Amino acid sequence: MKRTRIATAVLVTRGPEDDPEVLVVRRSPKLRFFGGYWAFPGGVVDPCDHDGDEDHDDAHRRCALRELVEEVGFAPAGAEAAMAERAGLLDRADDQAGDRVRAILDRSPGVLLAARPFARLTTPPFAPVLYRTRFLHVEAPDGFEPVILEGELVDGAFERPADLLASWRRGERLVAPPVLYMLEQLLELGLEGFLEAMEGRSRELESGRLHPIRNVPGILMAPLATRTLPPATTTNAYLVGERRLYVVDPAPTDPAEQQRLFDLIDERCAAGAELVGILVTHHHPDHVGAVEATARRYDVPVLAHEQTLSRLALAVDNTRALGDGVELPLGEAPDGEPGWVLTALHTPGHARGHLVFRESRYGAVLGGDLVSTVSTIVIDPPDGHLATYLTSLERVRDLMGSGEVMHPAHGPVVSDGPALLDRYLEHRARREASLVRALSPEPASEASLVRRVYADVAEELLPVAARSLRAGLDKLSEEESAKEVATGLWRSLEKR
Repeated sequence: MKRTRIATAVLVTRGPEDDPEVLVVRRSPKLRFFGGYWAFPGGVVDPCDHDGDEDHDDAHRRCALRELVEEVGFAPAGAEAAMAERAGLLDRADDQAGDRVRAILDRSPGVLLAARPFARLTTPPFAPVLYRTRFLHVEAPDGFEPVILEGELVDGAFERPADLLASWRRGERLVAPPVLYMLEQLLELGLEGFLEAMEGRSRELESGRLHPIRNVPGILMAPLATRTLPPATTTNAYLVGERRLYVVDPAPTDPAEQQRLFDLIDERCAAGAELVGILVTHHHPDHVGAVEATARRYDVPVLAHEQTLSRLALAVDNTRALGDGVELPLGEAPDGEPGWVLTALHTPGHARGHLVFRESRYGAVLGGDLVSTVSTIVIDPPDGHLATYLTSLERVRDLMGSGEVMHPAHGPVVSDGPALLDRYLEHRARREASLVRALSPEPASEASLVRRVYADVAEELLPVAARSLRAGLDKLSEEESAKEVATGLWRSLEKR
């Protein structure tokens, strides 16, 4: 069972209703959740915010205003004198700080009532921790300018939604996907229309409609339930493009999950896009469950590496083999730049035919099972080969620039792809060092080695870890550092 945390986010506006400015803050790049992204201020509901029901609207009102006071120096109209206590309060940050902020706000009940709830969203189940977030609207008092207390936040400003969205389309900043969606709705509907409509629209998303998750312009994530390896429960399909659209890894076997994907594709096509192909990163079952159904429904080709196509043996005729470096034209980029392409990169190691795809405008990579953000990647011989996999990690890392986004098949995206790939390489190096220490001139069984090298792995996952252990032993054997002296028995060797 995944943990769900109750949180609050605050839409603070100022200016005319038909063209308001919105307060957005940049989260510290060090944070695991939306690190480096621009978002609405807010945070997790604290015990000091409620009297037993942490998801009550009054608890969210207290949380909203407490976070605004603490993070951006908010002084609600009618509570300016009380807010004068803020500086001294924050200078004495301790366990009672939140209680003192609540006391300040409770002395101004009108301020609490002015915070208007308008939507509720829960993180889709691709993340290890889910956030059930209540969104509230607060009107900024006259003359208020944010003062950012650096820590969780590093910047903040009032901006017009149109300007912020244009900046995102130019690739100048990352915007949290729920905030991006709401800014678009606000721009379309105006403030009052937005506040009236969002409760119903958020209920549609809560009831099962796929969230519009976009981290990079032109790439839409669709996390769908699959029979994948735990702790993952979903596989991310991606729609890439604006007018020319590819779907990457349509994965679910369940008809209801497939329909959720088809509804999303149909919505994009109704808005003027054309689905032109299906891209498959590799042949594993948790990536291909809807490939044939999608190909038949939309009458489009399936494109994958030749080794993937040979393993799938699809019952559709329209297939095309993709080699390393093949460019797929996407047309015009979301910011109007011409010559936008998606390049296939052959990255074997997890599977012999594994491909990743890199788009040319923002440098984002659709990584398949090259990496995951909820677990490590299993290297399962003979199809999996550890030395080859490490080379693939290094290749993609060297192609990406700092701050370019990695879109994995399992888990949330990462805003700094090269840093994630470095962490994977470091993890593999540590695991190999542990294996080298576990080996000795005296033969040891793979069963005993896996318990020593993977002592941090849950018991039920040890059979999977045993396959990765075998990949590590094969690599050491290839390097003449270890030898299998009998079936499943290994000892160390001195390098020649």
